[in-house]
Amino acid sequence: MESTDLSTRPPADGAPAHAAPPRVRPSRSGKPQGQWKVDGTAPLNPNEEFKAADNGLNVRARIEETYAREGFDAIPGDDLHGRFRWWGLYTQRKPGIDGGRTAQLEPHELEDRYFMLRVRTDGAALSPAALRVLGSISTDFARGATDLTDRQNVQYHWIEIEDVPEIWRRLDTVGLETTTACGDTPRGFLGSPVAGIAADEIIDPTPVIAEIKRRYIGDPELANLPRKFKTAITGHPSLDVAHEINDISLVGVVHPELGPGYDLWVGGALSTAPRLGERLGVFVTEEQAPDVWHGVVRIFRDYGFRRLRNKARLKFLLADWGTERFREVLESEYLGYALPDGPAPAPATGPGDHVGVHLQKDGRSYIGAAPTVGRIRGDLLTRLADLVEEVGADSVRLTAFQKLVVLGVPADRVQDAVEGLEALGLRTRPSALRRSTMACTGLEFCKLAIVDTKDTATAAVDELERRLSDVEPRLGQPISLHLNGCPNSCARIQTADIGLKGQIITTDDGEQVPGFQVHLGGSLSAPGLEGPQLGRTLRQHKVAATELPDYVERVVRRFADGRTDGETFAAWAHRAEEEELR
Repeated sequence: MESTDLSTRPPADGAPAHAAPPRVRPSRSGKPQGQWKVDGTAPLNPNEEFKAADNGLNVRARIEETYAREGFDAIPGDDLHGRFRWWGLYTQRKPGIDGGRTAQLEPHELEDRYFMLRVRTDGAALSPAALRVLGSISTDFARGATDLTDRQNVQYHWIEIEDVPEIWRRLDTVGLETTTACGDTPRGFLGSPVAGIAADEIIDPTPVIAEIKRRYIGDPELANLPRKFKTAITGHPSLDVAHEINDISLVGVVHPELGPGYDLWVGGALSTAPRLGERLGVFVTEEQAPDVWHGVVRIFRDYGFRRLRNKARLKFLLADWGTERFREVLESEYLGYALPDGPAPAPATGPGDHVGVHLQKDGRSYIGAAPTVGRIRGDLLTRLADLVEEVGADSVRLTAFQKLVVLGVPADRVQDAVEGLEALGLRTRPSALRRSTMACTGLEFCKLAIVDTKDTATAAVDELERRLSDVEPRLGQPISLHLNGCPNSCARIQTADIGLKGQIITTDDGEQVPGFQVHLGGSLSAPGLEGPQLGRTLRQHKVAATELPDYVERVVRRFADGRTDGETFAAWAHRAEEEELR
């Protein structure tokens, strides 16, 4: 769509009148906040200094030409601990360091000589060939250790720097990449796992994601943001991309005059200062969406607060400006035209994990399956590729809930596909808890972690399935259990029914042990809820990791006994007395 300058085009119906871009209020502290368009681009901290010294994208050539040949010891600190992230690489945690020492040791004391490598899929359909490449990388270079993340990424561990160029070569053969998978960059996109195939889809986001990636991913002009920038795009009425907690989200809606398009949300993020995203109230057409995305990310680049990294996410700028001002700057300074007012998304029509068998619009089916807490070995990915071909299916997409969806299963092969997935340990009819349990990387590999998460969650789910088999028929819904190894909320603890933040706790006997702080009643878009809400923090209540199954069983049974007809766990947790939640 051709842009029209605001000075020559009248505002669309319902759009505000526009003037010059608003003046940015000076910092309350009187100190420059590192906003490039206000304070200039002089770096205000060491992190900004290394980014200014050399664009992070440039490190790829050094990895291929020098570090992969000369080895780990040849890597200087600014590349190892900084620019490597621009290509999806972090050093992983050295084995044997307990969580109580995480905050006591320097990063170089915690790190191993191996890397975590993150591959972005951006909601893409993974062909059998792509699955085999992903499986071969895991088997050949990562000791089989592979995780599916809640951002539709594939994460490997035990990667050696010498093998990275070959991994990139293999990924390139199937159209996958690690470009800006980490770092202060546009991270991997969340896209609807059922894009283009769901019978009830509002709009297919595939063209928008592909065009944004084509134009802007790997653009040096967007490779120095204040912090990470997360994107979610869906056209499915289940609202399946956690749009409320991304820096920018485009959510499919139907405008009464303009037809299908997108509702724009900005400023969502969790971590230690959680904030749900907000609607700007504008309608974005498919043609406008790449330019709108580019405008929002450049607002963040130019006006984001860079002085303090813990205040540098887009959510802090939105909190300072408000939605009206943000919209005005976007339209007047970055787009050059007004966007029409638009409708909000309708409430979610169903779970966004897409687990189970569902009919596609072409008469075939898609089947969602749940690996336990996203852990999936390389040989399993290869066997999954074989299954996709055997049943005549098309491909696989990942979800925002550490699940996967097999696409294009012929009607007469659905049962074969279900049985094949179950044989691989990928549950198509999981229990309510197994379906909705997520866990971050945790102490096993992450240098920030304080407690183990993956193994703790897996053991807890196995035990709770046995204990709660009599209660599950009365629940009427999955109950989400999210475990995080530190306060950063990679596993979205504030938006779970039961969210657990890892920390070292002190027992009644005075012993310090791994445990969790409890958050209850968080929820994003879900059927039966009026809107998203963050969980209720039980600040004085801590649960030892060894007592996790006891605690979850106790709370779930109290919910089952005390809920009103049709009441969700989230609603019950926010109205219950605190004693009921302990």
